[in-house]
Amino acid sequence: MAPAGTASDALDRPHFIGIGGAGMSGVAKVLAMRGAQVSGSDTKDSPIVGALRELGATVHIGHAAGNIAADATSVVVSSAIRADNLEMVTAHERGIPVVHRSDALAALMDGSRPIAVAGTHGKTTTTSMLAVSLRTLGLDPSYVIGGDLDAPGSSARHGDGEIFVAEADESDRSFHKYAPEVAIILNVELDHHANYASMDEIYASFETFVGRIRPGGALVISADQSGARELTARVTGGEEPPRVLTYGEDESADVRVLAIEPHGLTSEVTVRLAESLGGAELTFTVSVPGRHYALNAVAALTAGAALGVPAHELAPALASYTGVKRRLQLKGTAAGVQVIDSYAHHPTEIAADLEAIRGGAGEGRVLVVFQPHLFSRTQELGTEMGAALALADASVVLDIYPAREDPVPGITSALVIDAAARHGADVTAEHDRNAVPELIAGMAKPGDLVLTMGAGDVTDLGPAILARLTSPEN
Repeated sequence: MAPAGTASDALDRPHFIGIGGAGMSGVAKVLAMRGAQVSGSDTKDSPIVGALRELGATVHIGHAAGNIAADATSVVVSSAIRADNLEMVTAHERGIPVVHRSDALAALMDGSRPIAVAGTHGKTTTTSMLAVSLRTLGLDPSYVIGGDLDAPGSSARHGDGEIFVAEADESDRSFHKYAPEVAIILNVELDHHANYASMDEIYASFETFVGRIRPGGALVISADQSGARELTARVTGGEEPPRVLTYGEDESADVRVLAIEPHGLTSEVTVRLAESLGGAELTFTVSVPGRHYALNAVAALTAGAALGVPAHELAPALASYTGVKRRLQLKGTAAGVQVIDSYAHHPTEIAADLEAIRGGAGEGRVLVVFQPHLFSRTQELGTEMGAALALADASVVLDIYPAREDPVPGITSALVIDAAARHGADVTAEHDRNAVPELIAGMAKPGDLVLTMGAGDVTDLGPAILARLTSPEN
């Protein structure tokens, strides 16, 4: 078997299996910008693949042993790549070091001042808020985000500044590889059921992550969310607890939220900083809707303050963040109907996004096209997903998107549909994705909002729904 590989000496000529994925492409992009000879493969062409090629990367469509160059110094993989992948097998046969994406990202952060953003929900948004606002202030951070800010490939950048902002993924424990100066933990809930059997395992994993904070660094964590409060109690009970800065609406918070006032699809947020952070009261705009996004912005503000960025400068800069793809992203308007795309797939995320959209819907209805993500998640949380969908005026539920998983006998989207119906929801099952645009066109009326929701390929339905709404027969 090939050696496990260390990223520090193996990233001159790396080959990425699945280079077009959200996480993999970001690491590949930063390496390419730093002068590495990057190659990779993916199952299909995409705008992200095109963006990588523009940076000089060689990208093959389809997996083949010959895709790996003779002088490749490593093969980079994510946890989604199976051991029997042809290129993985080839790497082992040829003795090429196999490097996990998290090790590669950890190597990229060496020599910088890293901010690592963790939590069950909100990582991409909070990381993006920090990246955009720090750039607005001229600090030129490097960053790797799990979603595109605007154009394809904008999920990552090599900057000349000393700050590096990155998502820290707990799903496969890969966030244990990072050593941040500031760690953000937004929330702690049970998820990723294929890798965690209980909340105790989740807490233990987050404790390990907190233990990786650099000496003199800080933990920024929610003062409101129950799992985060429990984790705070666990990590502050030891002999050498980290410096902790809390944020939220709780009276004890170091950055306390005094008010969140919605204004259509934006919010105005007022916070008061603890004396240790200057003691100021600040009011600033968050240019995306919803209470949870406002709290993400406050987490970003707290992290910046922990790193020494003046809060009174960072607060107004946060308004320059206007969203990331798939996080309540407006896809367009047709026949008076707005179509919005949401990555929400966990019950907490579903409920939060529906509540946020409800605030901007006015007299219109909120219609959802929901695609459950993963058999394991649906098995454990399908009932809660259905309950959350009851917040919509009507929902269409598709079959489960399997991603990397094999089917589980007896686990179907009926778990979600039945639970939604029990909670009084107007819910329809639809097994044919191609039938959805016609179905939604028959339901939607001017003033309504349509959400395509889920972490799978439901996102592809937005343009088709818009096209059907604009067709003459509508």
